[in-house]
Amino acid sequence: MATHTAVRTVYRLPTVSPTPEAMFEALDHEQLDRLGAELHHPVVLGVPAVYLTYGKEEAADTWCAPNARTTGIPVFEPVRRTGALLLLAVDGQVYAVTCGNGYRLVPDALKDKRFGLCFAIRMIDPRHISGAVTKALGRPRTDISLVAAGTSVPALGIRDQARVVRHLGGHLDDVPLTRSRHANGRACTAQGGVGLRLPLGIEPADLVEDLRTITRVCQDDIPHPELEFVDHIVPVTDTVTRAALEAALDRLLGAPADGRISFSVPLDLHETYAEATAYRTCIGSTEVYLCDNFDLEYVLTRARIHRPGTRIAALRDGTVTLHRDPSPRSSVPLATTHALDWIQADVSLGPRTYCLLDGDWYELGACYIDSVRDNLQQLFTDAAVYGLPPWPEGASERAYNRAVSMARPEWLFLDGEFINNPLKRTDRVEICDLLTPDGALVLVKQSGSSGSFSHLLGQAQVAVELLVNSPEARCQFVRRVARDSDGRIMLAEDFTPRRLVLAVRHKSGATFTPDSLFAFSQITLHQTARELTTRGVSIEVVPVPTAAEIARTTAA
Repeated sequence: MATHTAVRTVYRLPTVSPTPEAMFEALDHEQLDRLGAELHHPVVLGVPAVYLTYGKEEAADTWCAPNARTTGIPVFEPVRRTGALLLLAVDGQVYAVTCGNGYRLVPDALKDKRFGLCFAIRMIDPRHISGAVTKALGRPRTDISLVAAGTSVPALGIRDQARVVRHLGGHLDDVPLTRSRHANGRACTAQGGVGLRLPLGIEPADLVEDLRTITRVCQDDIPHPELEFVDHIVPVTDTVTRAALEAALDRLLGAPADGRISFSVPLDLHETYAEATAYRTCIGSTEVYLCDNFDLEYVLTRARIHRPGTRIAALRDGTVTLHRDPSPRSSVPLATTHALDWIQADVSLGPRTYCLLDGDWYELGACYIDSVRDNLQQLFTDAAVYGLPPWPEGASERAYNRAVSMARPEWLFLDGEFINNPLKRTDRVEICDLLTPDGALVLVKQSGSSGSFSHLLGQAQVAVELLVNSPEARCQFVRRVARDSDGRIMLAEDFTPRRLVLAVRHKSGATFTPDSLFAFSQITLHQTARELTTRGVSIEVVPVPTAAEIARTTAA
């Protein structure tokens, strides 16, 4: 059977003119000569195009010399690296389609840094995310999450007002590409960051049409609601603020190190970084510093000796080149980047704090309040969705739980039922007040203060932690449910909750809303929801109305 698509990586080059001459001139000709790249002029595509291919045989593979010393048996196995780069202009937009090591031929400065991610947040199914590369602003660590079978955005735990998402992978959500027409029901996946890696049409007309579809998606479609948060954290663009930040960083670079500048792997190099064994750093001179890893102290020392006002330019012009071979002089580089992209810096301007990441400035906490409000609104669910009865006037929590179990007889009444705390034998823990047939934990509370609501959130966290981490607590709970339901609800032995429902009534009789929560409770609920979703547990807050409330609403 003929193959209709091949997995390729495509980049968008927004600053390159859509002519064959301009596309070729935009490349690094010294690199092309070093690799012995061959230039071709394809005409079958029907659009302006330039095609380059190369095959470079390097010296013996990196394992040959050390293994010869270890075994006493010299073996010479050369490495041949090949690559292809197809530059083509579709409707005035230049794309670079790469195969093998062809991506190394595309100068980093030409790439649209958000192109692949722009497509991913519009077309990847948020319920089937297979991987993400993120960076928490103000922290030096890059987080790489990989889930072979795929999982949802909440379960992956990447939604964070202080987290920059640079790469997403997952199942495509019904995109009219060549692969979709020939998929026969098979899932199609994509990886989106700076570039976009996915199956593209092999035939000339199919490839051109796929690129047109990708262009349309990025221009006209809106992001999935569950993924639009990726676009909320954007670099600082105000020129006055950026100038003030760069002046502050220049002063910081000239002072003794105090921890505010740290080492940070550029987010689009997380795979290349794992492969590299040698780094050539050049800042402000022809001298090249060779090391087996990125050396932050060397970079800061080189920046410090420059005159005030020139230090950032020195790092921006300086280069860090990654090599796979520990003797890199004769090997083909894995990547060449700006030295500035390897540092992360925290700078304050008055009461505002900012972070430099991958050469861009971000304000810390700029989206925090909006993020909290948006998150809280999404957590609240109407009581009618669960068929909860109104709260009888003057009724206790236990009395209301009885009323719910009568209105919803398929729910299991567990109020006052405890399991032993495996952490402290003298303590007993109530997991939930009610349990739905599908295993959702329902906790009920009359709340009139931030303290009582925080107690409810604390109980929810304890319940999840014990059921997730303690086989003993899990076993006790599963047996208790089987006993109290007379075998009607039989949870799996490895049961862990996937959903928490917090049914809450405001003691004053007022409607329980996100705005009615005290600020302390708003932030605590926001943080609790984030922590639970990282464990794959969703949380819903269900305001329980009184009969008087229902009457007022009906009259209105």
